Amino acid sequence: MDFIIQKSLKLVESGLVPDQAIRAAIRALSKKRLIQEGRYDPEQGAQRYMDVLNMLKHSEIAIETDKANEQHYELPTAFFQAVLGKRLKYSACFFPHDHTTLDEAEEFALQIYSDRAQLQDGQEILELGCGWGSFTLWMAERYPNAKITGVSNSATQRQHILAEAEKRNLNNIQIITCDVNVLELKTNTFDRVVSVEMFEHVRNYQKLFEKIQSWLKEDGKLWCHIFCHRFLHYPFEIKSEYDWMSRYFFTGGLMPSTSTFLHFQDHLELAQHWQWSGTHYEKTSNAWLENMDRHADELRPLFEQVYAQDADAWWQRWRIFFMACAELFGFEQGQEWVIGHFLFQNKSS
Repeated sequence: MDFIIQKSLKLVESGLVPDQAIRAAIRALSKKRLIQEGRYDPEQGAQRYMDVLNMLKHSEIAIETDKANEQHYELPTAFFQAVLGKRLKYSACFFPHDHTTLDEAEEFALQIYSDRAQLQDGQEILELGCGWGSFTLWMAERYPNAKITGVSNSATQRQHILAEAEKRNLNNIQIITCDVNVLELKTNTFDRVVSVEMFEHVRNYQKLFEKIQSWLKEDGKLWCHIFCHRFLHYPFEIKSEYDWMSRYFFTGGLMPSTSTFLHFQDHLELAQHWQWSGTHYEKTSNAWLENMDRHADELRPLFEQVYAQDADAWWQRWRIFFMACAELFGFEQGQEWVIGHFLFQNKSS
């Protein structure tokens, strides 16, 4: 059986298997994951949910942070500039219409973030996991009197954001390169803490929320965007060499449930919760794949520089990654894996 799996993976990564067949296999694996996690067995599902919850409560804030950084940001920024939208938003975007472009979907999402986080000019705002600055730069432009502090684990991302800020004459941005496990900031400093698809790299939300509460002013709020499942939560673990997503793209990551955060309200309490259909991520990922294929001639040399003799395999792995995201979040018309938005307020306020 192991030999058959190994041969199948090599064949898929060779680029010889049609995308349609790969997508069908991903949908089958998504169904298998639901069964394994107890989606259709209430007793099994409840026990699995509690087992994972107990693991989270006894974990470090985040694990494998260096590995996560390496897996997603080893490629130069030029790759993401070609694949992502104009804002370099490496997270689910919002598509209100079938004809919405990726650039427009980025803008729609960022505006929704601002509205739901109740951002205003003049605030002090902290973004945890700021990526290439899609939201940080957007906030700095819209709120010129606000002070924006972004935190990233990537020095390359910091350089990119500061260069863009200088190009756009934005003087209200500070970027910190730091692992969230050891991040220390002044207490009672921020009106808002915001985060977009960073909390999926977190395990112990109790410790993280305690830190965030100390950074917030008394009437401050935390707003975050995560991808999640509606009922289940589970870690990405490398139990064998065939755990493809865990090994290559999401080591140490977590698929939260829409209810996971409800178990961690000792320091911050939930004020509001919203959901988007998973189809928004499906469209986002399909747009990324389309851009990647369209720019293949200019991107292939980047892969050869970074991955050397493994360039062809990694080219296909990135394509499979985008297909995997699209098929997972598009599963059952986007009604299983979804996007969650959460607004927390300081419990002491």
